[in-house]
Amino acid sequence: MIIDCHGHFTGAPAQLAAYRAALTQPDGGRVHPPTIDDETVAATLRAGQLRVMRERGIDVVLLSPQASAMGHHLPDPAVAQAWARASNDLVHQASRLFPTSFAPVCQLPQTPGGELGPLVHELRRCVDLGFVACNLNPDPSGGHWTSPPLTDESWFGLYEVMVELEVPAMIHVSASCTPAASTLGAHYLNADTSVFMQLLEGDLFNRFPTLRLVIPHGGGAVPYHWGRYRGLAERLGRPPLTEHLMRNVGFDTCVYHRPGMELLVSVVNVENVLFASEMLGAVRGADPETGIEWDDTRRYLEAMDLTADVRHAIFEGNVRRLYPRLDTRLRAQAGLQEAGSPHATQIGPAS
Repeated sequence: MIIDCHGHFTGAPAQLAAYRAALTQPDGGRVHPPTIDDETVAATLRAGQLRVMRERGIDVVLLSPQASAMGHHLPDPAVAQAWARASNDLVHQASRLFPTSFAPVCQLPQTPGGELGPLVHELRRCVDLGFVACNLNPDPSGGHWTSPPLTDESWFGLYEVMVELEVPAMIHVSASCTPAASTLGAHYLNADTSVFMQLLEGDLFNRFPTLRLVIPHGGGAVPYHWGRYRGLAERLGRPPLTEHLMRNVGFDTCVYHRPGMELLVSVVNVENVLFASEMLGAVRGADPETGIEWDDTRRYLEAMDLTADVRHAIFEGNVRRLYPRLDTRLRAQAGLQEAGSPHATQIGPAS
């Protein structure tokens, strides 16, 4: 099985963006979330994510709302809660229509300096709907870094619930609000790298030994500077990275050329690498030198000299271990398929 742990519902039906625009107007509190019919959602996915999955042989995608549209920089908690709920409900609708293709991951209603209560409420609501994980923004301000590090006690109330529910988080910022940092080319990677250093300086996993975090985009600059971080850990009196962080942290494979992928897999322990592509996301089109689509990360891995065990770990085993609710979901679906139940199948053809 090929499981892509990093997918966003990019290209969502236009009604969602229209709702967002109306929600942020002065009278936005009176706007009702859109009702998008199943056929519109299904057609959108068939033309987008499902088409790419079929072409690349990907079985399951962990699908979350579009990251750059989370809009956490807006200070109004009511807007954040309404927008997160609508965005998550659309992802839930996608996973209901195509339950064997998509496992839902939720957006949290974060705001700069906001309280954790709304985040916990939305996380519990989504888990009750069958969501398997959440996306956590370490910088709701959008590049101004006004929030405390993720190791600060102010985050602990959320972590306690994540541990209780066995829900991991992918660390993912939203759009940049400063022209000094491009959203796709700088802000995302800056956040990935910064969070790793926050975790290195702190002692979060001693307090929460079963908390699971995934750093996307190949871990930002971390694998390339692995020696720097090993050295900083020693300088700061921290245990080796394999003991201090890597029992709880994974890196995904959203690295868009083969040399970068080879670096990631050779530097970071294979048990910490999770297959992902972020298809139809930040980088689209094909590499003119190879003809391979930039985000066809499976092609890079398949071209590498990896053992069958390593391939299984990256493509399936690691993500099922770090996402226990996903593993439970897949086991339940497999049991239904063996029993011949129609509830394990898609609602309508995936193609």
